[in-house]
Amino acid sequence: MPITSTRTGLQLRSLIKPGGELELSLVEEPIAQPAADEVVVRIEASPLNPSDIGLLFGAADMSTAKAAGTADRPVLTATVPERLMAGMAARLGQSMPVGNEGAGVVVDAGSSAEAQALMGKTVAVLGGAMYSQYRCVKADQCLVLPEGSTPADGASCFVNPLTALGMVETMRREGHKALVHTAAASNLGQMLNRICVKDGIGLVNIVRKPEQETQLRSLGAKYVCNTASPTFMDELTAALVATGATIAFDATGGGKLAGQILTCMEAALNKTAKEYSRYGSTTHKQVYIYGGLELGPTEFNRNFGMAWGMGGWLLFPFLQKAGADTVQRLKQRVAAELKTTFASSYSKEISLAEALQPEAIAVYGQRATGTKYLINPNKGLKT
Repeated sequence: MPITSTRTGLQLRSLIKPGGELELSLVEEPIAQPAADEVVVRIEASPLNPSDIGLLFGAADMSTAKAAGTADRPVLTATVPERLMAGMAARLGQSMPVGNEGAGVVVDAGSSAEAQALMGKTVAVLGGAMYSQYRCVKADQCLVLPEGSTPADGASCFVNPLTALGMVETMRREGHKALVHTAAASNLGQMLNRICVKDGIGLVNIVRKPEQETQLRSLGAKYVCNTASPTFMDELTAALVATGATIAFDATGGGKLAGQILTCMEAALNKTAKEYSRYGSTTHKQVYIYGGLELGPTEFNRNFGMAWGMGGWLLFPFLQKAGADTVQRLKQRVAAELKTTFASSYSKEISLAEALQPEAIAVYGQRATGTKYLINPNKGLKT
């Protein structure tokens, strides 16, 4: 049945007050009447991606988190260190909805044929504010999931899949033949590994723990390098020689890893060089930082010649540059391989209220491999 305009739904909000306090709460939002080209989706699954956690917590020190409110309407507060408040200036005083992507069932639709065709369909949506019971979005923002798919199957079918495919697309467009990826045992890393195995692309996976190395090798990864190994640099150089990888995507951001990758790329190229150059290899080596798992400064020793680059890479700017045809092609592949190449796993499903419990935050806030949570905004709620 279509939803009437008097209905409301809960939405998770993040607010940083001018005094330096983060406040997370649930607010009642009216469920919009869809325009002709819009639909209303009852959101039943939305992942807690690192990018979502970044907006959710801002620069707050979550070790200072305090819970208040009620079980159904919790309020969580935490302190933003004074030295980090300048970076939060653009969002001070704004109650911000959170959640880049999600999936659910279309429960109301506008009058257009495109919107009406989606009634009752299980769809995935990329449109922000997904930690909400209901979202009104344009019909063309919806991706109809394959028959038999659940919202949980499609909850993560945009950010991680399109990021992994975008990395491969960037590699090809910039003339590289193989790539390096850090934090490689993550959901995203496992997807990228499956893409590269299927497409025959050389991939060097970098992890931090022996169990992550074992896990990736069990998934068919050929080259896995552990930063904890005393011979990490030698192992990475050997993998780069074998694959010819000259582009890397680094999720850590801070620390020495990005620079170490460039150093090993240069060493690998020199092992096969036919002529000496005091300026180093003429082959361009590129590291793109796309995450901030390490919050410290990026450190490197410039010992990798002159043909190199280090910069930022984000999904949405990439999609804008790639163009509509490329984006549609990538989305179609995600839909076709939703339960294979692009399957995601979660350690726990939680409700909106549970997402504000300090015990849950202590786990998913680590952004660690194996601790990815899925929010079901309608779990345990009367709708």
